[in-house]
Amino acid sequence: MVAIAEAGFRVIAPDYRGYGLSDIPAEPEKTSFADLVTDIAIILQSLAISKVFVIAKDFGGMVAYIFAIFFPEKLAGIVTMGVPYMPPQALQQIQTLPEGFYMRRWQEPGRAEADFGRFDAKTVVRSIYILFSESELPIADENQEIMDLVDPSASLPSWFTEEDLEIYAASYSKSGFLTGLQVPYRSLLERVEPPNQDANNLRIETPALFITGDKDFFFNIPGMEEYLKSGVKNYVPNLETIYISEGSHFVHEQFPEKVNQLLLNFLKHNKY
Repeated sequence: MVAIAEAGFRVIAPDYRGYGLSDIPAEPEKTSFADLVTDIAIILQSLAISKVFVIAKDFGGMVAYIFAIFFPEKLAGIVTMGVPYMPPQALQQIQTLPEGFYMRRWQEPGRAEADFGRFDAKTVVRSIYILFSESELPIADENQEIMDLVDPSASLPSWFTEEDLEIYAASYSKSGFLTGLQVPYRSLLERVEPPNQDANNLRIETPALFITGDKDFFFNIPGMEEYLKSGVKNYVPNLETIYISEGSHFVHEQFPEKVNQLLLNFLKHNKY
């Protein structure tokens, strides 16, 4: 955010509803991807902004691409990190992964709440950063919970400091995890019905960039590597994919200077 603002762009970085400093919805279990997309559209309308670049990480990329589908005229370009555009049929494939895969576990109402509830927010965030920085898919055994996959004595990644952890822990201590479990995990199969397009054969024509670490565990989802090589451009024809060597799922935090430069190059090349 700082690097882009210092380059002369206006940066708007909202906390999703139920995250960070934003209010928790009265009924977190009813929050949807559509709500988050609507929030972004209303923010832009309230600020009288007609066109933007959208930059998103992880499931934020899903929000960004739904926004692109519904509001293509508002988009100058789209950048996602960690998660590429995935059509509905690709998301359904996740349901074929083992029952212990973290996404499937967190889809189950009450399962993650009980798992996380054994620890304070700081320990949960710490465990997630350690777990998701690895290249292996997080899959628990039948009688094991996701938090149990992390050795309590394991160290934080070298690029993630105790100060970082304290800030995130304070944020989640306020917000809790309910909205974060609802969106994305319990909304993954939410049906998006775009105007004038078949939901399974969408095309996003805007200039697009996907930045990912080559050690991201996401690559180990069956079929994902092949999809990135030969499938995703059927839906996002103007997509460029850049792999960062030794990069993890948190590539933007691990290699901020590299990611910032890639972002700035993209923004300047597609400036409107």
